Amino acid sequence: GSTLFNARASANNFDIPTLKKAIEYCKLRNVKTFLTLNILIKNAEFNDAIILAKKAYEFGIDAIIVQDLGLARFLIKNFPDLPIHASTQMSIHNLEGVLKLQNLGFKRVVLARELPINEIQYICKNTNIEIETFIHGALCISYSGQCLFSSMLGGRSGNRGKCAGPCRLPYKLIENDKAIDSGYLLNTRDLCGLEFLPQLINAGVDCLKIEGRMKTPEYVATVTRIYRKYIDLAERITDINDFKIEENDRKTLL
Repeated sequence: GSTLFNARASANNFDIPTLKKAIEYCKLRNVKTFLTLNILIKNAEFNDAIILAKKAYEFGIDAIIVQDLGLARFLIKNFPDLPIHASTQMSIHNLEGVLKLQNLGFKRVVLARELPINEIQYICKNTNIEIETFIHGALCISYSGQCLFSSMLGGRSGNRGKCAGPCRLPYKLIENDKAIDSGYLLNTRDLCGLEFLPQLINAGVDCLKIEGRMKTPEYVATVTRIYRKYIDLAERITDINDFKIEENDRKTLL
């Protein structure tokens, strides 16, 4: 994410000079870089968003992840050799949505996190576009990108990269002026897709995504290492019964 227009506004993001350095650093090590330009863009911001995308393009970014359809359409038309990925913030959760983006010229769709494996498989089999799914990290209580809770409570919009995470706070459930439940009632369990890697690969998913831009380097390194190990295992085996997760790895991940 750069300092503007990304869904993690409070992260330690890259300004233009450090964005250039980061892309160059990754290219030397054969690592791809994607720019998250993945919030809704206001009319007055549109030109600034284009300038940022143009800079990233000139620096050699491998793709840009976009939520705003107008911005995506402009980038696809004016930068035809720059892959545009549909952010999970677009809440694409069915085949028709994927086909529409395929026809618009998107290179990849990051599916909504709520989809079960059989629906992911159905989408993969009936499209030619790249499909990416989340496999680890936080989940949204709402469809990703469609929640107004933080915006209504405190003017911090999730669609503008400023979600305060009010669903993570404790609440009381009141019925007839009496509290009948209390605790983290809106807080979802986090996603851990380690056990489902063979099914996701067999479904035809092209890329697996780990949520973690606000996490520590140690967290990112550990989670990535363990998933890499079991993705490689899943691709080697011919019998799904041979896909076994070592208890030490499970504990480390937890």
